Amino acid sequence: MTTTTTATPFSMFFLLLCLPSLALLPPAVSGLNIDARRSPSISNSNSYSWPRRRTSNVARSEPALGYYVPADAGGAMLTKAPGTSPPAGEPLNVIIAGTSDAAVLVDSQDKGGFRNFFLSVGFAGECLGQHEGAPQTADLGDGNGYKNETAVLRWDYGDPSLGTCQETIQGGNHFRYWVQSGTSGAATGGASGAYFLATSYEKPIALGHDIIVDGYNQGRDWLIGNITKSAIPTATLTNTSTFTGTTSFGGYTYSSSISYVSGLLANSSVGVNHADTVGVNGANPVDGLVAVVEVKITGRPAGESANSASRFAGTRGQGALIPTLLLFLLGALCL
Repeated sequence: MTTTTTATPFSMFFLLLCLPSLALLPPAVSGLNIDARRSPSISNSNSYSWPRRRTSNVARSEPALGYYVPADAGGAMLTKAPGTSPPAGEPLNVIIAGTSDAAVLVDSQDKGGFRNFFLSVGFAGECLGQHEGAPQTADLGDGNGYKNETAVLRWDYGDPSLGTCQETIQGGNHFRYWVQSGTSGAATGGASGAYFLATSYEKPIALGHDIIVDGYNQGRDWLIGNITKSAIPTATLTNTSTFTGTTSFGGYTYSSSISYVSGLLANSSVGVNHADTVGVNGANPVDGLVAVVEVKITGRPAGESANSASRFAGTRGQGALIPTLLLFLLGALCL
């Protein structure tokens, strides 16, 4: 089972333009890629900014778990991937808890937001803001039904500006995400603000971006490993496994507490995309564990206080409008 993708002629032109230089870069590390991380002390948080995000006025509540269980109100922990037959999807295997600092739950690079946190982990926006293929959808049980993915972030190979172009061509760790922003269904007390991530490790574009063997569990754990700066033992994880880590970017320092939980995802292959090739030696492609991450900001740029961060209120992504001339200029940087 595969997910259909459709490349636009211009974006494919850019990727082909970049091939000569990207081919000279080192191959992806099949595991924790700490050596490719940038220095966490970059001071200019605007150097790699995305289009500005706007927030809505939806009130946020903080359930004790940091999220509402999607299945409690008819939601699901598997996405729906278009073009699959029979219908299948990817596991939502990482949650950024709604008990995280309010600033982290804003889908922005500004003021230490969600995207700045993931820059500290080694993930950036898609290659020149261009996305290929139809979006996946997910129902988080918050009354919003099945919604398109908010965006996709990719491993940036140590280069927040153009590194995700390398990931697009060469493959690597990446995730799609959704925000539990509805206020009905399981979330009748208000939006939890939690981010649900469908994380995996994909093959190069030449191999159709299929998922590597054990790529859902490993993609989850390599992401967590880049938060903790240590290898996560996928084969021996249980629902009592906990970890901590500290990361920094743009003058912000983040302390993360990670707990692996069971009962949200099934340890199963039913409904899982690429199930026949991702499972290891007949094992299920999904081990049934979800990494729940609570993120706190423990350091800020000089002169900024915690009170200056706006409270989470749900987000809506804006389309990346990049002029054609800029695309050509950035494409030339690859040569």
